[in-house]
Amino acid sequence: MEDWVTIRNLKKHNPKLGTRAIAKLLGVSRNTVKRALKGECYQNYQRKSTVSDELIPFYDFIKESYLFKKHKISVIIENLRSKGFKGSSSSIYRYINENFSEQREDLSRRTYLRFETEPAEQMQYDWTEYKVNVGDSVVKVYFHCLIFSYSRYRVYDISLDKTQSSIFTVMEDAFNELGGVCKRIQVDNAAQFIVDAKVRHPQYNSAFLSFCGFYGITPTRSLPYHPWSKGKVESTFYYLREHFIKNNTFQSIKDLYIKLKEFQNTVNNKTHKGINDIPSELFKREREFLIELPCGSIKDKFKQIRKVTLDCLVSYRSNRYSVPYAFAGKTVWLVPHKGIRLKIYSQRGNLIAEHPLSLKKGQIMINKAHYKNKIYDENSNYMKLSLLFKERFKDYENAEEFLQALKSQRMIQPKYHLAKIMDILSYYDNESCISVMEECFRYKNFTLNFIIALISKRKPIQETVSSNPNSPLNKYPNITEIKRNLKEYRLCQI
Repeated sequence: MEDWVTIRNLKKHNPKLGTRAIAKLLGVSRNTVKRALKGECYQNYQRKSTVSDELIPFYDFIKESYLFKKHKISVIIENLRSKGFKGSSSSIYRYINENFSEQREDLSRRTYLRFETEPAEQMQYDWTEYKVNVGDSVVKVYFHCLIFSYSRYRVYDISLDKTQSSIFTVMEDAFNELGGVCKRIQVDNAAQFIVDAKVRHPQYNSAFLSFCGFYGITPTRSLPYHPWSKGKVESTFYYLREHFIKNNTFQSIKDLYIKLKEFQNTVNNKTHKGINDIPSELFKREREFLIELPCGSIKDKFKQIRKVTLDCLVSYRSNRYSVPYAFAGKTVWLVPHKGIRLKIYSQRGNLIAEHPLSLKKGQIMINKAHYKNKIYDENSNYMKLSLLFKERFKDYENAEEFLQALKSQRMIQPKYHLAKIMDILSYYDNESCISVMEECFRYKNFTLNFIIALISKRKPIQETVSSNPNSPLNKYPNITEIKRNLKEYRLCQI
């Protein structure tokens, strides 16, 4: 290449210089000089094909094996040897490269028809896992994305596991954030959605069908090894990895979640190249067509029952977590939240404790406040407790009589018992509490154990099960159907 350029430059600047003189100056042959001056472009050396004539009879066999059966060339060579071919292996490689390599590329090249939907017609969901720098450690975090196919508006979320409970929680949070759902949801073939993805007509997971039925969504799935059928959500993770996760560190899981939502807001307010529009602006028009959300939540199905030990602890995934002392020895419900937090409910559905889930095993997570009676500690005498009681039940006309009756009970400490009673009643509404106190007057019994036995049958402050009789939530066993042991009504001393 350098000789070719030099020869032409010498001739251009010295037109009278002959081929013999140029060849002598550069130390090349005159033929080399003549070829360089004759050709306008540099001609690379091309080796002449030396295809063996012995391969011509095997043309159809090689074509079928390489293009349609997609055999490796090493397999084709072995098959040709068995058919009597005695040429070299390199000749077979050259023969296939010259005759069939481009055809195979054409056969393997896939083309896709762009698929667009109407507003609120389809949404796509998927998740993937990444290792993220959180604090001083590397944590495996599952990133979730729900995207509306029409507006390309997306919602990101995270979890520390990929259980069905966490996935449904992520979806519900996304639905609540968006204010509605689309008619269809496109998912992959994960076990959380599909029972057996290998069969042609797979069966959907019963819990996933209940979830879709609760929200009025029609589930659809992508065929195995067909990621392009939900390409809108697949492409979001590449952008997330390159622009958010790479070379980024986070102080905590909470910090990661906050920054992820900021990133989500930024993406939704940028022009999407696929639709040449801003997703947040399109979503404003799509919102009008969304299916309204039903009342209640289907996450209650994933509650797990546990018995509280006498040291006020419940076990979950090889770790133990504390609950308030009033529930020692009783049965409670655990609800894991995205693998990040653990929420603990009483039998009546009241949230009584919440802990961050430990990433390690064998840990004991204790909230010291669960072992103390805050009302008892903050009020130094019975008089202050009485005023606090009257303020809570100012609409109850017999509040003063109840306090006098409690104080007149024999062999009890009024301050201690009143503080305990107020602590138990704090988990219930005034109507239920007043009805219990009326029962106390009826039976002339104002002891703590008697009040605990009565209040346990009353309605809590918040109902976790939908009041709609047609709700799918009512198909699942209700908390009130659980039979309690009579020992649960005894007083547990801490």
